[in-house]
Amino acid sequence: MRKLFGTDGVRGRANAYPMTAEMALRLGAAAGRYFRRDGKDTHRVVIGKDTRLSCYMLETALTAGLTSTGMNVLLLGPVPTPAVGMLTTSMRADLGIMISASHNPHEDNGIKFFGPDGFKLSDTAEEEIEALLEAGVEPARPESIGRARRIDDGRFRYQERVKSTLPHGMTLDGLKVVIDCANGAAYRAAPEVLWELGAEVVHVGVSPNGRNINDGVGSTAPQAAAEAVRAHGADVAICLDGDADRVLILDETGAQADGDQIMALMAARWAAEGRLKDGTLVATVMSNLGLEHFLAGQGLKLHRTPVGDRYVVEAMRRHGWNLGGEQSGHIVMTDYATTGDGLLAGLQFLAEMVRTGRRASELARSFEPCPQLLKNVRYAPGKAPLEEEAVKTAIAAAEARLAGQGRLLIRKSGTEPLIRVMAEHADAAILSEIVEELAEVVERAV
Repeated sequence: MRKLFGTDGVRGRANAYPMTAEMALRLGAAAGRYFRRDGKDTHRVVIGKDTRLSCYMLETALTAGLTSTGMNVLLLGPVPTPAVGMLTTSMRADLGIMISASHNPHEDNGIKFFGPDGFKLSDTAEEEIEALLEAGVEPARPESIGRARRIDDGRFRYQERVKSTLPHGMTLDGLKVVIDCANGAAYRAAPEVLWELGAEVVHVGVSPNGRNINDGVGSTAPQAAAEAVRAHGADVAICLDGDADRVLILDETGAQADGDQIMALMAARWAAEGRLKDGTLVATVMSNLGLEHFLAGQGLKLHRTPVGDRYVVEAMRRHGWNLGGEQSGHIVMTDYATTGDGLLAGLQFLAEMVRTGRRASELARSFEPCPQLLKNVRYAPGKAPLEEEAVKTAIAAAEARLAGQGRLLIRKSGTEPLIRVMAEHADAAILSEIVEELAEVVERAV
């Protein structure tokens, strides 16, 4: 079982275990040794990062660990997470690494790994890297130490790839678009792509200083973008998170469309065009029941996975499906990318606006969501509240109460020390009562 890796790489508070320079060096060495097993003479790894201050420290430490095993390191600088997946394959690298804690505040950071195919690593690969880290890695001989160099055009390569996903000849002329980059990794790439495609661009969250990533901006704090939409009379807003692998759409009134609504729109359009493989959309257990009912009404299927875009992608690859994602805004289109891409998903929404001539508000509400309530309960390290008998009893009672009328999901977060208590029910009062009671039981257990 993995101890260090969560649902999306390794994460934690910067300069505290496991996000220390020492651990990053050891992790880099372990990953380097793991990907040098094939006996090739030269090996490459690409490293991207977001705009957190701690990225400098972790980038340097990872580079030291990787080069100590003979890996040549190509440093991309600040780029979106999907750019790392793309450039890992296009630059024929053995490994891709993204330094980011996604939507978390600047005090946190994380390390995500991509294999040579551009996809995130499997659980098995992560377990083997952990084993190497614990056992210790023998460094390369002096003459075999790797090199490191900066790659200046990685962002531009990514931008061209993203632009190419729009239908040939389509432009965004006449659209006024607010782009909120969360002061994160896409602060230059996203506005440039929209402008080059012809949109009138209003910028939000494009002034990173190392500490303001996701701070009052981005997909988890869309109020600033909503204000910009109303103040500038914009047609739509695209809100990204810190590493730009997730998206939230705001219509011309500032109302929000989450990942479920975006996926519903895309699934229906792709199905109508004969592009949706096997008539199936892949989503996690967190996606709303309303999405499931909408797809059924369209004659389409919903396949659910555990939480985490990596599990969505694994199911897509296993069955040959090409569209999936999460309610949180990770939208995965394997026809174009190997991981969630917020900018790419935003462009698909804009393309539908151009194609249909309809307003964002008409496209952003494909279905009426079933009332859903989520409450997070923080717990101390070493605690296991879900193993307490009182919690198990309360969960069983809640499930019995919801049987046939709703849905309950209790799980540990894969990126933070949180227990997530989520339920759905048509009656909002019953829903609130169930979630609050369960959360109280869990809080008493921690």
